[in-house]
Amino acid sequence: MSGCHTVVSRMRTVKLTSVTAETSAVKSFVFNDELCSKAEPGQFVMVWIPGVDEVPMSLSMLNSRKGQAAVTVERVGEATEALHRMKTGDTVGVRGPFGNSYTVENARKVMIVGGGTGLASLAPLAEKLAKARTEIAFLLGAKTRSNLLFHARISDVLSRAGGQLVVTTEDGSFGLKGLVTASAERLLEQGEKVNMVYTCGPERMMQEMFLLAERFHVSFEASLERFMRCAIGLCGTCVIGRYRVCQDGPVFSGQQLREVKDEFGRWRRGFDGRKTKV
Repeated sequence: MSGCHTVVSRMRTVKLTSVTAETSAVKSFVFNDELCSKAEPGQFVMVWIPGVDEVPMSLSMLNSRKGQAAVTVERVGEATEALHRMKTGDTVGVRGPFGNSYTVENARKVMIVGGGTGLASLAPLAEKLAKARTEIAFLLGAKTRSNLLFHARISDVLSRAGGQLVVTTEDGSFGLKGLVTASAERLLEQGEKVNMVYTCGPERMMQEMFLLAERFHVSFEASLERFMRCAIGLCGTCVIGRYRVCQDGPVFSGQQLREVKDEFGRWRRGFDGRKTKV
C-alpha cells in the first residue's frame, strides 16, 4: 500500500463547522479537511460517529480553496440518527476520500439525472462542469416539493452557466408531475443531443436511465450505493458481479454495468451479507 493511500485511509478527527437542515429528513455537515476538500466529484468518505458506527457517505461539497468539505445525509438508521443529533463544534472521524470520480473529460453536452440524496455527488459535478463551460441539462426529481434537495444551489449554478433545469415531483407539487426518468426519456426522444448521461439516486431510477442511455446510444455513468465496512476492498460486502464498489467504483460506466445487468437495479447484499432486493 502506498504512503499516500495509507494517509487517506487513516482516520482523522474533524469538527463540524456548520450543520444545515436541507429538508425535514436531510442535513448537510460541513467540516475542514484538506484531503476531502481536494476530492473529485463522485468520491466518498467513511464517516465515524463516535460510539455508534462508521458509514460511507458521498462528498456533497468540495472547496479546496477554503479546505472545506461536506456530506449530506438522510436520517434512515441508527448511525445517521446519531449524526443528525450532532451540532456545530461536535467531532466526527473521517477516512478518505475513496473510490473513483465522474469522468468529465470530453463532456461537451451532458444530462445529469438525480433524485434523493443522490444529489449529494451530482451537485459538485454540476459545479465542476459549469466551470468548464459544459452545456448541462439537469433533471432533478423528488417525491414531493418538501423533498427537493439542492434546488436553489443547482438552479444558481445552471443560471450562471446557461444550463437547463427540469424539476419533476411524483405528486406534481413542484415542477412537472411524474418520474424524473420520464422527463429524461422525453428530452432524448425530442432529439436532445448529449454525449454523456450522469446519474445518482434510487437504484431503480438509475437502472431506467441506464436502459435509456443504451437505447439512445449515449455514454453513461452511475454512482452506486452499497454496504461498505472497510472501503479498501477487503470485506466484500459491497460486491456487484466481479466489482467491489469501494475500489472499482462508486462510479461505473455503461460498459461495466452491462456486465452486471442481472444484479444492477435488482439486488444487493444486506448488512449480514445476504442478497436483498433493491
